[in-house]
Amino acid sequence: MTIHPTAIVHPGAELAEDVSIGPYAIIEDGVLIGSGCKIGPFAFLATGARLGSRVQLFNGAVVATVPQDLKFRGEPSIVEIGDNTILREYVTIHRGTEVTGRTVVGANCFLMAYSHVAHDCVVGPKVIMANSVNLAGHVHIEENATIGGIVPVHQFVRIGRHSFIGGGFRVTKDVPPYILAAGEPIKFTGLNFVGLKRRGFSVEALTALKQAYTLIYNNDLNVSQGIARIRDEMQVTPEIQNVIDFIEHSERGII
Repeated sequence: MTIHPTAIVHPGAELAEDVSIGPYAIIEDGVLIGSGCKIGPFAFLATGARLGSRVQLFNGAVVATVPQDLKFRGEPSIVEIGDNTILREYVTIHRGTEVTGRTVVGANCFLMAYSHVAHDCVVGPKVIMANSVNLAGHVHIEENATIGGIVPVHQFVRIGRHSFIGGGFRVTKDVPPYILAAGEPIKFTGLNFVGLKRRGFSVEALTALKQAYTLIYNNDLNVSQGIARIRDEMQVTPEIQNVIDFIEHSERGII
């Protein structure tokens, strides 16, 4: 274990034996830090922070401070950070409220500088958030999604797996899986072909997804009619089922 002499580590914090703590970092009571974690200068881990293995916090990152929610009354809650996740400079992640009790960032995520994850969010594994992405409370992002820089995401929005959101666009409704989203107002702009090919999706899977979204976003059909046509006319593969489930469980409506 390497702890810089200027760091402040509460005796009630639990640190793995090979953790590295940089200058002026602050670790509060009850924090849990897993094996191989690196905590950079001026980083702040507040009570309720739970870090997996090999998590990296860069300069000034802040994890598990109280939520920006006027209904919050100091109830116990936590932030969970999965293995191998990287939090770059000045990332902020707030702990949960009594609604869920926790905020979660999954394994192998990459949160770039100044990005923010608000209370009760759930960020799935292998998510990339570029600089200054801001998630409001209760946002749910599925695995392998990518969000471009300076994107605000409205509270309670869901972002589907393997989707890609272009930089600078405001997200106010749910973004279905596997797609590209861009424009003002934000809209469906096609499949995330590049990302899906890189992740090994077959030509057959890509063709089926394209056909499904052609039905969903067909101007002559509403969304329910598009889903019905998918069920009637297509083989429902696991990818297509993900699309159907996501849309049918959307509470805010899809873009």
